[in-house]
Amino acid sequence: MKYLLDANTYIQAKNQYYGMDFCPGYWDLLDAKFDAGEVCSIEFIGKELKDGNDDLAKWAKERTGHFIKHQDEETQAAFTEIVNFVMTQDYAPAQRDAFLAKGDPWLIAKAKTLGATLVTHESTVSPATKKVKIPNVCQQFDVRCISRFDLLSELKPRFVLE
Repeated sequence: MKYLLDANTYIQAKNQYYGMDFCPGYWDLLDAKFDAGEVCSIEFIGKELKDGNDDLAKWAKERTGHFIKHQDEETQAAFTEIVNFVMTQDYAPAQRDAFLAKGDPWLIAKAKTLGATLVTHESTVSPATKKVKIPNVCQQFDVRCISRFDLLSELKPRFVLE
């Protein structure tokens, strides 16, 4: 897998620029790139999406294969490294706990073990903010991290007006 997607890339796509009702080409792109072995996410993110009660939840439930296992030994070892790193930093405890309770550390760990690029809408923040953000942790573990817009630039899709 070349790209692993964070939950916010699906949620914001549905809620903003690539609504399922008016931009089906975006969702077709995800299906095609999954079939080509280029794009996916992890089961933890899939569960988060499927727990909703909307078109995105329905879409995710119909695509269980888009969400790969992340409990393998190598990913668990990387996850442990990430948890240890986060616990030793000067993050606000509530921020740290929220980060560790979500799929974010698992997503980073899986990207690290696969050598994949992580795709998220989060931005790097100054360490002085005391917030735990995916791009900051990715930097620490040499995991490439880009935005959904960067992903689209790299994949070069063409959404054509009908």
